Parts: sequence; C-alpha cells; structure tokens
Amino acid sequence: TAHSDALCRHSGEPADKRCLLRFVLSGCAIIVRGQPRGGPPPERQINLSNIRAGAMARRAAQSQPDTKDTPDEPWAFQAREFLRKKLIGKEVCFNVEIKTALGREYGMVYLGKDTTGENIAESLVNEGLATVRREGIRGNKQLAKGVLGFKWLVIPCTRFTLTLLYFVFSFPPPAIIEHVRDGSVVRALLLPDYYLVTVMLSGIKCPTFKREADGTETPEPFAAEAKFFTESRLLQRDVQIILESCPNQVILGTILHPNGNITELLLKEGFARCVDWSMAVYTQGAEKLRAAERSAKERKVRIWKDYVAPTANLDQKDRQFVAKVMQVVNADAMVVKLNSGEYKTIHLSSIRPPRIEGENKDKDKRFRPLYDIPYMFEAREFMRKKLIGKKVNVTVDYIRAATGAGESTPAFPERTCATVTIGGINIAEALVSKGLATVIRYRQDDDQRSSHYDELLAAEARAIKNGKGLHSKKEVPIHRVADISGETQKAKQFLPFLQRAGRSEAVVEYVFSGSRLKLYMPKETCLITFLLAGIECPRGSRNVPGGMQVAEPFSDEAMLFTKELVLQREVEVEVESMDKAGNFIGWLHIEGVNLSVALVENALSKVHFTAERSSYYKTLVSAEEACRQRKEKIWANYEEKPVEEVVHLSEEKERVANYRSVYVTEITDSLHFYTQDVETGTWSVCICVSVCGPVCGCECEFVLACLGAIVCGWYRARVEKVESPARVHVFYIDYGNREIVSSTRLAAMPPAFSTRTLPAQATEYAFAFIQVPQDEDARADVVDSVVRDIQNSQCLLNVEYAGASCPHVTLQFADTKEDVGLGLVKEGMVMVDVRKEKHLQKMVTEYLNGQESAKSARLNIWRYGDFRADDADEFGYSR
Repeated sequence: TAHSDALCRHSGEPADKRCLLRFVLSGCAIIVRGQPRGGPPPERQINLSNIRAGAMARRAAQSQPDTKDTPDEPWAFQAREFLRKKLIGKEVCFNVEIKTALGREYGMVYLGKDTTGENIAESLVNEGLATVRREGIRGNKQLAKGVLGFKWLVIPCTRFTLTLLYFVFSFPPPAIIEHVRDGSVVRALLLPDYYLVTVMLSGIKCPTFKREADGTETPEPFAAEAKFFTESRLLQRDVQIILESCPNQVILGTILHPNGNITELLLKEGFARCVDWSMAVYTQGAEKLRAAERSAKERKVRIWKDYVAPTANLDQKDRQFVAKVMQVVNADAMVVKLNSGEYKTIHLSSIRPPRIEGENKDKDKRFRPLYDIPYMFEAREFMRKKLIGKKVNVTVDYIRAATGAGESTPAFPERTCATVTIGGINIAEALVSKGLATVIRYRQDDDQRSSHYDELLAAEARAIKNGKGLHSKKEVPIHRVADISGETQKAKQFLPFLQRAGRSEAVVEYVFSGSRLKLYMPKETCLITFLLAGIECPRGSRNVPGGMQVAEPFSDEAMLFTKELVLQREVEVEVESMDKAGNFIGWLHIEGVNLSVALVENALSKVHFTAERSSYYKTLVSAEEACRQRKEKIWANYEEKPVEEVVHLSEEKERVANYRSVYVTEITDSLHFYTQDVETGTWSVCICVSVCGPVCGCECEFVLACLGAIVCGWYRARVEKVESPARVHVFYIDYGNREIVSSTRLAAMPPAFSTRTLPAQATEYAFAFIQVPQDEDARADVVDSVVRDIQNSQCLLNVEYAGASCPHVTLQFADTKEDVGLGLVKEGMVMVDVRKEKHLQKMVTEYLNGQESAKSARLNIWRYGDFRADDADEFGYSR
C-alpha cells in the first residue's frame, strides 16, 4: 500500500519512492508501477534529470498525412536497451526533483530499495550513451564506447512476410516484446534483424478492449487484468517466438519465456479461452491447453466464475463407465448394456455421420439410409466389426437437450453424447481419420463438445489431405442390396440357390422376435426374413384386424435373448424351405451354437413337430425334457401326463432280410412301382365286380370305373381331377395305374367295396440304393427295362428304409432270386444312392462295386466316362 500511495502523492513530498520498473521509453525516460492490489496498479513516468539520450523513432500520425516517420537518433536504441536489460522487472528507488507546468517529472533513479544503489543516470553517462545537459550546448558528444546504429524495420503481415519469416527463422527466433495490446496480442521485435511484427497467441483468446464510435475503448470483463498479467511477465523481456501460421494476414505464434509458456498460464489462471480456429496450428500440444482451460473451469476462476459443466448434474459413475456394445445405430450411435443390465443409447460426441446432399431424387424408390447414403454402410460396418459384443470405456461429454420439429428439421430426443474408446483407441477419431464421418463446428462459446475435439479436427485434416472416404475424389461406392423380405416370387427363385449352398454367411440386421430375424447375405447382397426351424417361440404383441393381440408369456425374454446373442453379428445359416409369405426357414449357427437349440435349452421355446426330420431333433428333445423337468420359464406351469408303458424296439444292428411275395401291377415314369401282396391280399377278388343300377356322375371321391366294352368290368378308383364331364382323371387304387375317362363310365361305389371295408390293394414303393437319372432319355430307358422285366409278374420284396413319400425296397426275381436294382446298377442304367446307415453298408458296398464295374465297362450312362466330376450341376446329377 505504501508503494501505491507513494505513486499517487505529489512530487513535492520529500520521501523516496520504491517501485517496480514497468517499461523503458527511451534512454532517459522510464515508467514505473506500484504493487497490484485487486487489479492493475497505478503507473508513473519518470524522466532522468540532467542528462539527455537520443530520441527513439516515431511513426507519423495517421491523422496528419503531411508528417513523416522520424527515425532513431544515434545511440538512442542502444541507450534504451542498456536501461531495459539493467532495470526491467526490478525494484528501483526514485525521487522527484522537478515537476514542470505540463506535469512532466524529472528525478534521480537508483537500482535497489534506497538511494545507496546504482545511479542510473551516471551509468548511462559512463557508458557513453547519454550526455550531461549544459546551458547553450547542443548536439551529441562522442563518448568512449562506439556502438553501431540500427533502425527498426516495421513489417506489415502479408503472405510474403510469412514466407520470409519462415525462411529466415527456421528455429524459434529471439525477440523483445515491445507492446501488449491485450492479453493474447503483442507487438514483438524479432532479433537480430529487428523485424517489428504483431503476434497473436495461437490457440487462445483473451478478453479485449472494444473501440467505441467516439474513439474510447470499453474493456470486456477481465480484459485489463489479462493485459496486466501478460505485461508484467513479458513486456520488454527477452523471449523466443515460434511463428506457426499466418491466416488472413495475422501472424500466429507461441511465446516461450524462460519461466514458462504464457499461453498455458493465461488459460490456467482463467484469463483466456481456447479457440478452435487457431488451435490446429499450435505446435506445443493442444491437449495441454485444453487441460489448462479445464483446470480453470473446475476452479471457476475469473472468466469462468459462472461456468456450469455440461455434465454437472451427473454422478461420477454416470460420467465414466464400462459397457458392452449390443447394437450399432447407423454410424454415430450405439446401444450399450450397462453392468446393471440397463440398456442405454450413446451418441459419439462432435461427429456427424455421412449424409446425402440435397433431396432424394428417386422418390419412387424406397429410401434406405444405410445403403443409399454414400459411406454410411462402410461406417456402420467399421463400428460393427470393431465394437459389437465387446466392452468399451464411455466418458460422457455432454447431454444434448431434446429439440422440437422445425420446418426443415425433424424432432430429436435427448441425446447422451460421449467419447467411446476401446483398447486406447477413440472410435470417433478412428471414424473421422478414415473419412467415414465429419467433425461438427461449434460456436466459440459452446462448450458442449468432445473432450478430444482437437484430435478430431487433426484427424479430419489428415483425412482431407489423404483424400479418404467422404473426402475422396473417386466415385462413391454403390450398394445394390435387394430386399426380398415378403417377396414370394423372388424368394421362390432364390430358394434353390440357398438350399444348394449349405451353410451360408450372413449378418443379423434386425430381430423381430425370438425366432424371426432379418438377415443380410453379403455374397448374395440381399436381405431376407429368416425363421428358426424346429422350434415354436412365444409370440409378441402385434396389431391384428380385431385390435392388439396380447403378447404370450416370455416373448420379450426370448427376443432379448436372441438380440444379445446374434444381433449384428456374423452367423451361418442353413436354409431348408420357405413359407407361403416368402420367409425362409432353416437353422442359424453362431460360433458353433445352434440358436434353436439355445432357445430351447433356456426354456424360451418349445420343440416343433417339424424338427423330427432334422439331425438336431434328439438334441432339441433332450434340451426340452431337461427344462420341462426343472419347470423353468415357459414350463413353469407344466404338468406331466400319465406315462403309458411302451415297448421300445431296439435298433437293428444289422440288416434284416425278410422278403415276401408281391405282384407288380404298375411302374411309373419316376421308377416308382405298385404291388399287391400275394399272401395276405384279396387282389384276385377285386379284379372285377358286377354293378347293378344306373351309372352316376363323378361327384364322389371314390367311384367305380368301367374299362369299356371290350373288357367288361368295374374297378375301384379315386377321382383326382375333373377337367370336364368328358375328361375325369382317376387313379385305380387296387392296381396303381391312372387313366382319363368320361364321367359316363363312372358309378358310385357300393358300401361293400368302400376303402373302410376293403383297403386299397396297391402299395407304392421305390427302389432302394438307386438314384434315378435326371436325363429324360436315360430315365425312359430305365423305365422300359424295368417294365419288360417285372411288370405283371411275381417278385420278392424287402423294405430297407423309409422314404419321404414311400418306403424304399429291394426287389428280387421270384425264380432266380437276383436283385433287380443291383442288376440295373451293373448294366449302367442308374447310379448308386449312398446311404450312411451302418446296417446298410454291406449292401451299399455291393452296389458301389457293381457301379464301378459298369463304369469300367462304359455301359449306358457311363459310355462317356464319369460325367459327375465337372458337369453334375449342369446335368442334374449329384454324387
């Protein structure tokens, strides 16, 4: 306080004044200041008594066009430098001897706390940098030491200037800070060539002084304090300046003082804020500036005194947490599962996903953003492959409030925006660096941004420079993905390809319910609806014509289970069939797990009777039985029914040959045949029956058909199709043959001859171990040969295994006991259908040996060799 009071008192007071030197005006004039108390301290100009040093250069006043710049007088700059190096920032003592009428004060200045210190005026005279004032004497006195004279070179900031500065100063040049305009803008004298330039500190901006219309300046809050902070540390100090850029004729740089970086200090003390436009050129680490600004915000100092953090209302556990990624939404959001089991949607901070420019031109085509927006699919796939099913670190940066719908903008709900990292990699930065997203630009006072915003800007700059993704000049990728969900005709055309492909790769795009999914097939580039085979899953709620259908119990749990296991993951599917709505039915596998089995094992589904035909039936039944015993979930209210004693037949270890006599009555074009049992059948009785009464029409399913005038008699038949009264398709149920007859040759079947009283006598069979040729000529040859050999003759028949439509049997001639089917194989008429049952392997081997002999002899279908190796698909054959 004594220092400040002393500076405010009149010069007539006798006390010596102690103060700090603020600025050296010239070799004989200085400005001193007191200690700061709650703001910038008062200042006072002192002129050295009885000496005279050269006047410094002075620029012409802009308001007076006729005036010219005044250069330095000889030795003026050297005198100023002598005082600057000796006194700047140090404590001095002075007393005022004379005060003129204009208020100019002259006195003696001593280095130190009292008048015993070094007399500055004497030191200047001893160095030959000042002269003693004498009456009547004018001019400069040549003193002992000779020093060269210099002129200041004032450089306007142009592109040429920046180029010159970069060439001249390939390293941080030394400089003297000559003037501080505000906390972040200074005027510096670059050494050793004395370029006078204005430098703005890179990456920050301090409060400024606004010039009003009347010429006065109005300081923004903390502008004077920021200016004093910079002045007290840099003004007329020796520093180094890193010249970093020159946008819009403004030199950007970083000032390095031996005691530290003034840029970081201004931010840390709350005198400045970070600015994005110049942060990109800052070379000393943008993260240091952000950390310093963050420290000031947390302490709420100076310009941040009213600051409220974007996440101030969140607990620490809600600001930073670890979660598992369950779904990727487009290219800038994801659904994560917290440790508590809660699901949360997280948006990546400060990035914008790819978007289409302008309106969709093809309005007739259904717009699908994932496939129709350029690079949207690539961005989604990058995140899906990187994140799905993995744990990530989430740091919430801000929460964007919900917005209402505008004229051209849709409504958005509240969004939690965060920085997501995995293995130390920032996902948003990785997206931007690959050109799959862009960085959002904010207003300078908008703090709702990513905590790694500078890294995002740097990544975008690299992507633009390298021409990646959205910034590429190449043609944008086009994804032609056919959506055949619900398209019955397209699905029918596509079904054979999927069936022949076996296990196909797919990506689960959406889960409708526990057993209904939407798949993307990468190789086929199509979308299909897929239903899990072999199970019956609880149905969820849905709209029906009569209203909303209530969801079945555990339907939501089943859907959630399926989502967590397969959503947006790569899977393998086996397509077996399709339903009438064009949905494919089959089995889905993920990492060796059958989803149908998994649902049954977790008591979220029941086994459907259609699973009996699959190889997974035993696994499904055992899993269902285990859940039923535990009474879990859908089996919670299950009550066991009384178990009836059933005699289980043990599986045959070996083939059992139990031949019986049959009469072959008909052979079809597909090489199926019909027989009548010789021992137990009544075929001889049913050959012909007499009918009394009128002939009827063809309204009945079973009728009697007359063979005509030549063969007198009526035979039992089943009406299969009625084209017209003159053309009725009938099937003779006791013989197996078909015929087209007139309705006048049909009569109603008497009850005594109905199928309930007397079952149909003809039974359909197919040859075992034989694959019928698909070629029409070859098949016709086989049928003709079989007709000649066995039709209307008695043979021996043995059932070998069950087939899809009829039993498969082996047939022997009644007299020679030779196998009819094996004979066809040895003659090269047919190929062998290899069975895998253990008890049939002996027969299969015998058939294969017969096939090899026919192949070696090049008989019939083998006359051109083994055609199956390359042409199986073309000719319809398979091994």
